[in-house]
Amino acid sequence: MTAITLLDGSIGQELVKRSGDRATPLWSTQVMMEHPELVREVHDSYFAAGASVATTNTYAVLRDRLARVDMEHRTAELSDVAITAACAARDAHGGGRVAGALGPLIASYRPDICPPAEKAAALYAEPVRLMANRVDLLLLETMSSVDQAEGALRAAMGQGVPVWLAVTVMDGDGTRLRSGEALADLAPVVARHAPDAVLINCTRPEAVAPALDIIAAFGKPIGAYANGFTRISDGFLQDAPTVDALEQRGDMSPATYANIAMGWLDQGATILGGCCEIGPDHIAELARRLTTAGHTIV
Repeated sequence: MTAITLLDGSIGQELVKRSGDRATPLWSTQVMMEHPELVREVHDSYFAAGASVATTNTYAVLRDRLARVDMEHRTAELSDVAITAACAARDAHGGGRVAGALGPLIASYRPDICPPAEKAAALYAEPVRLMANRVDLLLLETMSSVDQAEGALRAAMGQGVPVWLAVTVMDGDGTRLRSGEALADLAPVVARHAPDAVLINCTRPEAVAPALDIIAAFGKPIGAYANGFTRISDGFLQDAPTVDALEQRGDMSPATYANIAMGWLDQGATILGGCCEIGPDHIAELARRLTTAGHTIV
């Protein structure tokens, strides 16, 4: 059958849930500072569930986000904590890969306030430098516009490590990026920078299929890891939001998510996983379904 890379699921929300702490604008970064041992535990849980990739808890370890709380001086330290935990879990598991995550600058789903590509590339240079020689690949996550993807790719490409680009599309229209731009408009950026894979992430599972049809034409390996939110609320689009501004779907059980994700294989996806609200139980069910169908998880 097919060799499938199985990503992990939510890292940040899983950390917040396990800590039991009150949500803050620093989200999982706050948990990592106060309970660093939980980061390793989360990675261990996903490997035990069948995942073959550990995604570092660095999505929001960006100087511009940390500067809001006068903690930009801890950027390198927090990056090290996150990478060390993921690598230790991979090594203890005896295999797998570590994906160094880079999230959007300033805020998720807000390409309207993101710096232009040239400035973004300069800002991303630091986290790329901190990760590139320690991870197995760089994962650019939740890019919401063509220009956001351009800026992140400028910084990440050419560092001697594979780069996967993950973009997020509208919950109700998988043919459009969160910016409103056509997903197909990303094609020249992908052609110019040639990332090693193009993925759809952090959108409703139901929006993924039309998006996969579009990115399949880019000529790169494709995949998806969707979220389990009811929707991206207006509250989460405000300044310095907390995760409790988002509501978990009650109908996205592990079996339901696996049913949807298995359909993505028919569209050519070879990289599957989960995003926010998709936890170890979801990944375990997806792993079971993949192996039962005769696929190999690599």
